[in-house]
Amino acid sequence: MNITEWFTSDIAIDLGTANTLIIHKGKIVVEEPSIIAMNKRTNKVIAIGTKALQMHEKTHEDIRTIRPLRDGVIADFGAARQMIKGLIGMLDLGNRLFSPSHRIVICIPSGITEVEKRAVKESAEQAGAKEVFMIKEPIAAALGIGIDIEQPMGSMVVDIGGGTTEIAVIALSGIVCDQSIRTAGDIFNRDILEYMRRQHNLLVGERSAEAVKKGVGSAISELDNPPEDYEIRGRDLMTGIPKVVKVSYSEIAFAIDKSISKIEEAVLKALEVTPPELAADIYERGIYLTGGGALLRGLDKRLSLKTKLPIHVADDPLRAVVRGTAIALGSPKRYRAVLMS
Repeated sequence: MNITEWFTSDIAIDLGTANTLIIHKGKIVVEEPSIIAMNKRTNKVIAIGTKALQMHEKTHEDIRTIRPLRDGVIADFGAARQMIKGLIGMLDLGNRLFSPSHRIVICIPSGITEVEKRAVKESAEQAGAKEVFMIKEPIAAALGIGIDIEQPMGSMVVDIGGGTTEIAVIALSGIVCDQSIRTAGDIFNRDILEYMRRQHNLLVGERSAEAVKKGVGSAISELDNPPEDYEIRGRDLMTGIPKVVKVSYSEIAFAIDKSISKIEEAVLKALEVTPPELAADIYERGIYLTGGGALLRGLDKRLSLKTKLPIHVADDPLRAVVRGTAIALGSPKRYRAVLMS
């Protein structure tokens, strides 16, 4: 099968804890939150993606919202299968969805177990794929930001997603050393929830914590161009009455400080076990940040101070992994070494 045949009949999926992106024919055709809403009584799917997210934490007893992925891996097999099937169904593939030519390339965390890998593969197969190939997230991220992974040059990629932070040193189409930790965007949200409860006696939901992170999230307490304070609404734990609290970026930097420190430690651990010749390449080229966490204000500056290395934030960090997955999909023979079946 040549590149053109792959690109016209198959799809690339970045199955993320927070968001799922799908590329078909070289274009991002699906970009939806990784969440599904189901009727508890009938077990039928009510909504997938954005519509399901709008229902999250607002449902009555007949409806439940499920995030099938936790910490970068499938936590609810049935819901994951339904979600993948529904998201693929958003594509205009006609009857080709279930045809023998239909293949999927899907990215997976580098620290995934064989059991978790099998769950991903089976979910995709049950969603209608004839053949499923997998690619590790750091490799896909490197391809997506334009790194030539085949060269004998060391590149360090730090991909901070919703469930995991993947850190890898890549050379000669392989991962030389890596670190995978389950400290990422979801943990930042949890830190913000706990901070609001502890510091402001305010009970807020996951969606509100996510909005705060995007609005005033910061990895450092002093920014050159600070955002304006953010209004967050929730329930007062003392009175039970809804109220509004304004939070600053420096408060959020304090709230997520320990989690950022864990990412720093993981980066340093990966550097410690990097072979000296590859370490020399990284010293020259720096570290590349991808994933939604790369958008956190001041994170590049903080990591640079910690590692004494240049930090490069990808131009479009949220879509780097899916673009890299599509590149591997477009040249299966060239990237055979990084595609797993």
